[in-house]
Amino acid sequence: MRIGADLTDELAEGLRNIRRQFRVPADFPDALRDASEASAKREPTQHVDRTEWPFVTLDPATSTDLDQAFHIEMNGDDVLLHYAIADVAWFVDQEGPIDTEAWLRGETLYLPDGKAGLYPPALTEGAASLLPGGPRPAVVFHVRVDEAGQSKLDGVERSLIRSRAKLAYETVKPSQLPKAFPELARRIAHAEEIRGAARIEPFEQEVRATEHGYDISSRPRLRSEDENAAMSLATNLAIADALFAAGTGLFRVMPEPDARAQQRLRYTARALGIEWSADMNLRDFEHSLDRKDPKHAAMLMAIRRAGGRASYVPFEAGKRPWHSAVAATYAHGTAPLRRLADRYVVMAALAVANGQLVPDEIEAAFTELSEVMARGDDISGQIERAVVELAEVALLSGQTKRTFSAVVTDVDDRGARIQFCDLPVVSRIAAHNVAPGDDVRVRIVSTDIPARTAKLERVA
Repeated sequence: MRIGADLTDELAEGLRNIRRQFRVPADFPDALRDASEASAKREPTQHVDRTEWPFVTLDPATSTDLDQAFHIEMNGDDVLLHYAIADVAWFVDQEGPIDTEAWLRGETLYLPDGKAGLYPPALTEGAASLLPGGPRPAVVFHVRVDEAGQSKLDGVERSLIRSRAKLAYETVKPSQLPKAFPELARRIAHAEEIRGAARIEPFEQEVRATEHGYDISSRPRLRSEDENAAMSLATNLAIADALFAAGTGLFRVMPEPDARAQQRLRYTARALGIEWSADMNLRDFEHSLDRKDPKHAAMLMAIRRAGGRASYVPFEAGKRPWHSAVAATYAHGTAPLRRLADRYVVMAALAVANGQLVPDEIEAAFTELSEVMARGDDISGQIERAVVELAEVALLSGQTKRTFSAVVTDVDDRGARIQFCDLPVVSRIAAHNVAPGDDVRVRIVSTDIPARTAKLERVA
């Protein structure tokens, strides 16, 4: 759930409270900006000239921090994806001031009213971003995708590229994309289906101010978004396999939702009026949902929030890392402008693909990064939940004094967690003598949008 672009005073104050609560950096110190502007002038000297290749980017229309550009061609029966990733390591010195600050931040933090970047704008929205024109330094992953959708690295090289166009999800036309683009997306989706992957993104729900309070709408996820995400997925899978085979790397792992979380989800489905038979597992149920249906979209969001916590782990001999949603061994390497770990994964993959030893400082970083990225993920997750709470309280604010049906999905020392039946809202009540699965009636007594609190009382 998100908040519309036209912020009311209450929502704006609520976002300021979130920034203060989680100590979101407001800006970069002047000294760091100066250092980044100096780094931005660094000339590439270790890069193969690929400026004749017709790379393009595909992102939200307003994005300027462009991590990826792509060029796709057929190679016999295989699709060959040339996936250019921003060469952040070229601009950032190990243990220099920019690197030191990045280790403190871990990742870019996103809020509806703006972001707190991992690196200064001179790099993320300037020299390191794969904006049109150029030339720009990049690390290009040559990823071969066979007819079954399996991807593997064909090579990795530091390259100079020139993006031909900054395409946008909202306006891109098929004629602007490489001819093999839809075939690549089809193959990757097929491979996901065969693996039993659960990578289903719900429609984005957005709370907007109206004349009578707040309302919710769903923004359909565009096909171009899913197809673009498929390229990152294929590349990250190929990177993960190459690093694991070489006995190195940092991997993204996520367990399945545990039994308690799955039971809670069954109560959520009942509250939303969605049939989920007792003999159907979570993954099949998730795939049966219709993202266009608002209640199904709310269910998908609940599944996403209930999933096992993702984390990062370094290579460990004899232990295959696993990501349950992807249903494979997985690594993050395609967003180095936004995630600290990706810069190190990219450099490790570059070394491995060229038959070189991974530098000692990269190997040493993998163990430390597990903790740093966990801290960054934790803050990012808390901010995301806080924004959802803010949106949910805003939605409830127009319903004060009204009574609603809900289902108890969990009970702990903080009270009963409930899912409203007629609103895509999860909240808590200080109810006693209730158990998960119970039907309750609750009245919305009052709300405080900036504080993200709603006072509810049980009436039945």
